[in-house]
Amino acid sequence: MSQHLIIYTDGAARGNPGPGGYGIVMQWGEKMKEMSQGFRRTTNNRMELMAVVEALKSLKRDGLDVVIYSDSSYVVNSVDKGWVFGWVKKGFAGKKNADLWQEYLKYHNRHRIKFVWVKGHADNPWNNRCDQLPPPPPIAANGW
Repeated sequence: MSQHLIIYTDGAARGNPGPGGYGIVMQWGEKMKEMSQGFRRTTNNRMELMAVVEALKSLKRDGLDVVIYSDSSYVVNSVDKGWVFGWVKKGFAGKKNADLWQEYLKYHNRHRIKFVWVKGHADNPWNNRCDQLPPPPPIAANGW
């Protein structure tokens, strides 16, 4: 892999549903970028996935080698184990967050994406930084 973009993501909600948000730390060589957003009513899984989607949406060009670090087994396993591609074949019948999965899939083939699961609230400083990012004032809706 040549120089690659490293993305750390995290999402959380207080209650499921409840207030929550996501944080993103992106690193390209020496350059760093942080993003975050809060929501008045959301779920943990929704925020974990939205962090990945928003990071990918922010990229200005295609064809990048991207490594995404996430503490979400839901997100990492859904892609790495191919579950999301099975959901596509079934029209996302009965699946939560179908809108965000469909958004993710718009970016999936634009880049060479590798997911790496990391233990949350552990010794990974960039994953921990995602938790510490102050969200902008919460917005009322998150696609529901």
